[in-house]
Amino acid sequence: MILAPSEETMWDVTRSGKPPKMSDDDINEKYDKGEKRILTEMNREKLPTFAASLKNPNYIEIRPFYQRRPRWDKKRQSRLIESFLINIPVPPIILYEKDYNSYEVMDGQQRITAIQDFYDDKLKLTGLEIWPELNGKTYKKLPAKIKAGIDRRSISSIVLITESTADPEEAFFLKQLAFERLNTGGVALSRQEIRHCLYYGQFDQLLIELSKNTFFAKAWGITLDKPEELDKNNFYKKMEDTELILRFFALRHIASFKGNFENFLNSYMMNSLKFSDKDIEILRDIFLKTIEMAHQIYGDKLFKPFDPSSNTWNSSSYKAYYDAVMVGLSNHLSSSDILIQKKSTVIEKTKELFKTREAKLFTGQGKTKADLEKRIDLFNKMLEQIIEE
Repeated sequence: MILAPSEETMWDVTRSGKPPKMSDDDINEKYDKGEKRILTEMNREKLPTFAASLKNPNYIEIRPFYQRRPRWDKKRQSRLIESFLINIPVPPIILYEKDYNSYEVMDGQQRITAIQDFYDDKLKLTGLEIWPELNGKTYKKLPAKIKAGIDRRSISSIVLITESTADPEEAFFLKQLAFERLNTGGVALSRQEIRHCLYYGQFDQLLIELSKNTFFAKAWGITLDKPEELDKNNFYKKMEDTELILRFFALRHIASFKGNFENFLNSYMMNSLKFSDKDIEILRDIFLKTIEMAHQIYGDKLFKPFDPSSNTWNSSSYKAYYDAVMVGLSNHLSSSDILIQKKSTVIEKTKELFKTREAKLFTGQGKTKADLEKRIDLFNKMLEQIIEE
């Protein structure tokens, strides 16, 4: 198996979860020093002033690259504006001060985007229940008193300020912790959205880049050329596509699996923060060569299990089967020409796998280490036999 240099040692460090023993006096002294404490400040701005400030590129980065994909539709955006109009309390947005008077959004991206679109006249109100008379109108077309009423409203913000700690690592830890605890946006974040926010870096950007691969996207029903369909695709909006690519990279290290599956993926993401440019380049190459080989062998059947009872291939892709195919093929990149040449044999042997009693491993949801190892091992041994024939 090909590994990036940093991957070879990424599991060497073992972290102890046991806190040091401290007396009550030690604990009180630690608290007095302000350790593990976040400093915040509260701000409140009128909506027009806030919307105008968003035009300053150095003020608030609405969607830093670690923020999630848009999840609010026009109806939900419109109801936020209606909430301001009838003066329903709106939760504050949470900002992180990355530099003096320069912020990035930790929580509230959807609310900020709705306000920005409204004042930029890009949002045509829809689905309003209390004020249905305003449906179909943009900000500029609102009656004067309605417009003035909304303009009187304010948005609150809580700012995590840079003086919280002088230690960069401690600051990063506090920022991670704050984001995990602050989910006030109304739409719960998926597991991968949280990872995307907490462990952003070169590797996280690589996951997003690779999720746009044509063969991969098509296999999972992601229509990259039709943005209007992406808006309705929950699989895409919840970043489950990028989680699948993370699964591929992580499961190449199945021997290092400890604890539960989600923590295993979290650990890989955390370790990825130390990846170099060379690591990223190697990992990109591994994925692209693997998905290319998978497509050349399976074509439109890619990641779709075979059903012996109907003698047909499933119409949907399965994550468990995807794991086996991708990790198995990545173990044999040096034999890709042989496997592609023998693709008809690979397909027939794959069908045979689905006729065995272990077939449920490729369509089940088992996430134990034993389940994962078994399905990958079965597929891997099948490939080894074909290569050796």
